[in-house]
Amino acid sequence: MTIIAAADGSALGNPGPAGWAWYVDENCWRAGGWPHGTNNMGELMAVLDLFKSTAHLPREPLHILCDSQYVINSVTKWMPGWKRKGWKKSDGKPVLNLELLKEIDAALVGRKYTFEWVKGHAGHELNEAADVRARDAATAFQAKRAPREGPGFPGADTARAGASASAAAPVPPRETPASPGVTPTAQALFLLPDEPQQLDLFFGVDDEPDPAYNSVPDDGLKILVNLERELMDPEFRTDASKLAMLLHKDFTEVGASGRSWTREEAITALGGDQPADATLEVLTLDLVDAETALLTYRSVEPRGSVLRSSLWRRDSGRWQLRFHQGTPEA
Repeated sequence: MTIIAAADGSALGNPGPAGWAWYVDENCWRAGGWPHGTNNMGELMAVLDLFKSTAHLPREPLHILCDSQYVINSVTKWMPGWKRKGWKKSDGKPVLNLELLKEIDAALVGRKYTFEWVKGHAGHELNEAADVRARDAATAFQAKRAPREGPGFPGADTARAGASASAAAPVPPRETPASPGVTPTAQALFLLPDEPQQLDLFFGVDDEPDPAYNSVPDDGLKILVNLERELMDPEFRTDASKLAMLLHKDFTEVGASGRSWTREEAITALGGDQPADATLEVLTLDLVDAETALLTYRSVEPRGSVLRSSLWRRDSGRWQLRFHQGTPEA
């Protein structure tokens, strides 16, 4: 099951009292901070602690909602080049926030993960929840009191998960790097291949992009292919709770026989289903509007091939299947 979480940082004064937080839901979040740090340090620490807090679930893909282009670019594009240059930038200067970046680099090993850029302070539910908790942590350190650390991730070793709210911060740099001149498409995702070391997919470079670069390939919808594959997985289909999380509250399906299925009927039917192994061949994957996407694909099974259409809807930052139809291919 893909873990979807928002990560955010805050600094009062930048540098100044700083906080960080990641958020899945009200029962699954964590926050901390330092008496003195920067906003970028908070953003990086939130991502690092999220990886460490989910380290006990190494096979679960992690999808991180983040409003920091600096963090996304650092993790998904720049680190391989920095490492080859001895953790130095293209101009020969040392990389900022090196300690946190090295820890993130180590935490990525063996993990499947994606990043999605979201616009900050724009009403995105998960991002806003993480932002509030990061700012609260920074405010707590400003007032010289302990911040609320949150319940953490179920089953996580909190001692191992990361720095506590009272942990010392790395020494902040005198100045923070400006965000590169990248203008993401609305809600664009930054997707990585299964092997984390292959990170040159998007821009064809292994270091900071040219500031003139002003677009990002809209590969973000590929997360829906992963979610669709989860729905095809026999083990996943027998878990009603997981199905309920991926099926929209208004989900309907039109089967090959022409019968219409409600969400509850689909969960019950799939729970008792034992599907044969099937492969998925994507035909089209397009945005219908800012929060809706249409995936069409061919599933190939021992009984034959089926042409399928899935309409996915994003509510409160979470993709859920709103409608599905399958037709046996002639």
